[in-house]
Amino acid sequence: MQENIKMKNTIFLFSLLVTLCIKAQIPVLDNYNQIWTTQSVNSGESMPLGGGDIGANVWVEKGDLYFYFSRSGTFDEHNTLLKLGRVKVNLSPNPFKDDQGFKQELKLKDGYITVSQNGTSVKLWVDVFNPVIHVDVTSKVPTEMKVAYESWRYKNRDSKGKANNANSYKWAPQGDIITYKDSISFENNGVKFYHRNRANTVFDVTVKQQKMESVKGQMLNPIANLTFGGQLFGNNLKASGTYNGIYQDTDFKGFQLSSIKTAKKHQFQIQLHTNQSADAGLWEKELQKQISTYKRDEKKTVVWWNNFWNRSFIYTQKDKSVTDSVYQIGQNYQLFRYMLGANAYGKYPTKFNGGLFTVDPVHTNKELNFTPDFRNWGGGTMTAQNQRLVYFPMLKSGDFDMMQSQLDYYLNLQKNAELRSQVYWKHGGASFTEQLENFALPNPAEYDWKRPADYDPGMEYNAWLEYEWDTVFEFCKMMLQQKEFAGKDIQKYNQFIISCLRFFDEHYQYLAKQRGRKALDGNGHLVLFPGSATETYKMTNNANSTISALKVITEQLLLLSENELSKEDVTYLQGLQTRIPPLNFKEFDGHKTLAPAKTWERINNTEVPQLYPVYPWGIYGIGKPDLQTAVNTWKYDTDALKFRSHVGWKQDNIFAARLGLTEEAAKYNLLKMANSDRRFPAFWGPGYDWVPDHNWGGAGMIGMQEMLLQTSGDTIYIFPAWPSAWDVHFKLHVPKNTTVEVKMEKGKVTLLKVFPKEREKDIVNLLGKSEVEKLKMN
Repeated sequence: MQENIKMKNTIFLFSLLVTLCIKAQIPVLDNYNQIWTTQSVNSGESMPLGGGDIGANVWVEKGDLYFYFSRSGTFDEHNTLLKLGRVKVNLSPNPFKDDQGFKQELKLKDGYITVSQNGTSVKLWVDVFNPVIHVDVTSKVPTEMKVAYESWRYKNRDSKGKANNANSYKWAPQGDIITYKDSISFENNGVKFYHRNRANTVFDVTVKQQKMESVKGQMLNPIANLTFGGQLFGNNLKASGTYNGIYQDTDFKGFQLSSIKTAKKHQFQIQLHTNQSADAGLWEKELQKQISTYKRDEKKTVVWWNNFWNRSFIYTQKDKSVTDSVYQIGQNYQLFRYMLGANAYGKYPTKFNGGLFTVDPVHTNKELNFTPDFRNWGGGTMTAQNQRLVYFPMLKSGDFDMMQSQLDYYLNLQKNAELRSQVYWKHGGASFTEQLENFALPNPAEYDWKRPADYDPGMEYNAWLEYEWDTVFEFCKMMLQQKEFAGKDIQKYNQFIISCLRFFDEHYQYLAKQRGRKALDGNGHLVLFPGSATETYKMTNNANSTISALKVITEQLLLLSENELSKEDVTYLQGLQTRIPPLNFKEFDGHKTLAPAKTWERINNTEVPQLYPVYPWGIYGIGKPDLQTAVNTWKYDTDALKFRSHVGWKQDNIFAARLGLTEEAAKYNLLKMANSDRRFPAFWGPGYDWVPDHNWGGAGMIGMQEMLLQTSGDTIYIFPAWPSAWDVHFKLHVPKNTTVEVKMEKGKVTLLKVFPKEREKDIVNLLGKSEVEKLKMN
């Protein structure tokens, strides 16, 4: 009896110790899996699934499994990024009749979702290497399965009022805008569906509006004759009729397939295909060939996701309580990175305003009862100020392969952008504006139809966007960082970057000559007037954000080896360096600060370009000269203080981290990466944009990375702005093909792995260092 009591006490103490150890441990990836034990009310409570270039929103509602699915690059005639449809799955007998024992789980490590209850399990996964969605059902008892492809584009739909915010016409449609119906039919016991763009699109309207017709034949047109869609089918399925319904205010038509016989296992797949061809029949031939040659290989996709997670991570310790925001920021870092992984290999970059995971707009704004295709700020329109935040975190996360779609997006538009400069001003260089269409012309609504007759046709007649040309340079920086971080061959980007620099050089000399005899100022510098410091400071003279970009990009280009640039390129770049004006400064209460520009006429927005020399340009920072001036800008600039926020594209969390301000970095990153107010924690927004707000998540990722790891020259700083009370385990990338893995527990580093090992000597630990100590480190 006594021995039994002792044994029980021993078991109890051992169990308690194990429990305490588990509670104290830093989480691993599996801890961040999302597990739901109740069904969803509607699509607004969906869970993201993705891979390759496909995204889906998965949820179970009233006993039925649903998912929306989307693919990169599915732009219609008006440049709306169309979803590809919605799928409904019903099983009989229905295992999902209630919430008793219900479980829906996102398994991050292997990249799939399971829904299980009452002995039945449904697995949904996307092939990373082929555009195919798989749904596999297993059950203890034979079941009947009904699968329906549901489409709201079974008919032509008028697009009126704010509905046009989803396309390139926005508030200025030219005539009636119609979203044309898809072709949907039963075929080979499956459902085939596709949308084919007509030859006349918003590209043609915009080219005419912006007086580019003389070179139209030379321009890339990415949307004419674009066809996209796919086929849903399974071995045990047959067509079983259509039905009509309404979901979240939108009428739809369902095309239903039913199982031929009951079974314990059911499978179906959706094969997707996109092409652009004048031959309307080519899409169908290519799709059928794809289907006939496809070989399912789930293991290959699982290996890809496993490798993806091994590249990098940030795991933050604390209890798994919903009130514990330090746990949440680690969780949401992984969840958002998973969402970015859904478009690893898309032809087009992940859109800042929802990516591939938008749902019915009434769940973002009850007044917008439009179709599931809706998102604010357009589909084929790219806003670089937002997009950059989606892609910059991929450097330190080591996701270089995922950056190619964004960088090549610009590369493909180089000729169109250079044609703008030639047609309008007869000089060289690629002219990229903000609010850019996927054919390199300004968005037609932002360009403005109601323009003075004699207004420069190369200019947007727009108070926010006028003279904002420099946003392209952040993508130039990413191109250069492919070599800096990963040693990639970036020669295909070199002439693109030089063309972007040449535009500024030649255009501002051109503008100066319009005003007077001299092309440069008295010191031989460009006069960057009129200019713009982001969308905020307008009609600027020598904006610091532009000067920083020109200085850094030119300098980094000249670091390339001799065989990567011609002698002519080197001579040109060295000459350009002498023409770049110096940065501007001002004072607040006797404190020297960075100025937004030399002068400006008005303020239009709430960005903080006076801190762009800190981020993204890295002229100021820990270990670099005159950090105090940058810190003063954060502390004393009245606009910087007034505009401070964590919402959406705001990057105060990044600035604070880069400046080594631990307390402020902790505050704004906790706010930025806390759980969203939606069921899926990383569906932030709308902020200034839409749900899920991808530039919100991207800015959060960057901020956390910068709190943990920064570099200056060869020096690698760990914990430059990370509180010593926040236990963490991270693995991130820095320049020179280097990865740094660190575990910090209870204020002490318990693991340090640097690859290659010889770079361990470059590590400097700033954990617990004061602001004063960091200021002295240059």
